Amino acid sequence: MKAEINLSYKNEREAEAVAKAVSPDNVEVPSGLSVKTVRRKSRVFTTVKCQTRLPTFIATLDDLLSCISVAEKAYSVAKEFEMHRSGLES
Repeated sequence: MKAEINLSYKNEREAEAVAKAVSPDNVEVPSGLSVKTVRRKSRVFTTVKCQTRLPTFIATLDDLLSCISVAEKAYSVAKEFEMHRSGLES
């Protein structure tokens, strides 16, 4: 089984933040499962390959999409904070 998730963002900074958030360097995946995320400009591409059970594949996709959602929300909050802080310093 294979899934490809392609996401577009407004800018490279946001894409980079999301890609880094969902690509931790120190996580080992079970045998038969691979997850690869790369950023190209303002797009993030993730490929999930699973040679084991369907529930493992579905759980992996669910976890990945949840992490992406959290990363996008965190970026949005950080951006609003940065804009608010810049307004206060002016």
